[in-house]
Amino acid sequence: MGFQQGLSGLNASSKSLDVIGNNIANASTVGFKGSRAEFADIYAATFANSGTLAGIGTRLDNVAQQFGQGNISSSSNPLDLAITGNGFYRVVDQAGNVSYTRNGQFQLDRSGYIVNGSQRLTGWPVDPRSGLLNKGGVPQPLQLTVGNVGAAATGASGLSNAGLAMITNLDGSKPIINRAAPPTGVGPLNVQDPTTYTDATTASVYDAQGVRHNLTFYFTKTATNQWEVQTSFDGANPVPATGTAGTQAYLYFDGNGKLDTVSNPTTNAAGFTFTTALAAPNGATSPFTFPVTFAKSTQFGSAFGATYTQDGYADGTLTGISVDKSGVIVGSYSNSQTKVIGQVVLANFANVQGLQPLGDNRWAETFGSGSANVGDPGSSNLGSLQSSALEDSNVDLTAELVNLITAQRSYQANAKTISAQDTILQTLVNLG
Repeated sequence: MGFQQGLSGLNASSKSLDVIGNNIANASTVGFKGSRAEFADIYAATFANSGTLAGIGTRLDNVAQQFGQGNISSSSNPLDLAITGNGFYRVVDQAGNVSYTRNGQFQLDRSGYIVNGSQRLTGWPVDPRSGLLNKGGVPQPLQLTVGNVGAAATGASGLSNAGLAMITNLDGSKPIINRAAPPTGVGPLNVQDPTTYTDATTASVYDAQGVRHNLTFYFTKTATNQWEVQTSFDGANPVPATGTAGTQAYLYFDGNGKLDTVSNPTTNAAGFTFTTALAAPNGATSPFTFPVTFAKSTQFGSAFGATYTQDGYADGTLTGISVDKSGVIVGSYSNSQTKVIGQVVLANFANVQGLQPLGDNRWAETFGSGSANVGDPGSSNLGSLQSSALEDSNVDLTAELVNLITAQRSYQANAKTISAQDTILQTLVNLG
């Protein structure tokens, strides 16, 4: 027995205590990955028979990081992000130095960058001209623009469903109203006299300046399976449904209550175009024109009901941010519109054990780790994201306390070997 074995054992136990202590200290650190001290034995170089060799101690071989998944905890910040599965957030400092982290405690700085401390989160930005994600190349620091979403007129979206889509169920059991002059009929529509129409509903539409207007539809059953449609724009006197004088609109249904045609006065199975002059356009296009459809309307023997969709909206300010599991960041605006404003990317490595710890819960790429493979969350071998959540430290505190006791006992035992060697040497001295 020699002092060398005992001293190497003390040193190894001390290193083990350092690693365990660091794990325990970071048991509450978001995104922290615990480490494990790994040791190797030591033999003296010799040509002697290997069966008679005694080792001369131990040494620290490696401090291996353990990249297992941590528990996920909920939070109230939509920019708190947790990775479930493989991958790291790719972050850069203002000098452009790249590092990687699992700490998803992000927030906006005064310039609109998504940051964790001094580190800016990177991803795919949105092309300001097309509004599409600009994928490919080197991920860029994500900077969220918090400006308004400008107004859009009803019917101006350019989409196939642009305009106002009105879906009604007209009560087929209601009596026919005769438009003839009194006393034979009720005469023309009078909004103050509910006996001159069958049912009514109001939809909101928007002009190019984002001003909301009310368009009220008056439905009158004028014959079996036939309904007259007239409209009132912002409370004005009712006009034929198209808004254009001299034309009229009717809804025709078949015997099963299914919409057959819409006439204004020519047959059109989908709808018509509404046109009206704006009393105070204030820069908005006048006349105000947009398509109106009734394609899914019905006539059943049940109560009247109406719903509608339209593609116009007023100016809107940013009211909230959300991040989906694929990392797409969506802004919500006060006008009920949403807009994609970026996408978070993740990075992974062939050998995560080869990453160089930098502190602050960050790692750097090395030759041993291999180059970063960057992609969208949920793609390839990359994990998915969870918004309003954080990944806890993966340290098992109970296991570390057990390891602490074991390392402490090992330290005491190695100290005993030194004490025993000292006693033996003292005995030899006394023999002299």
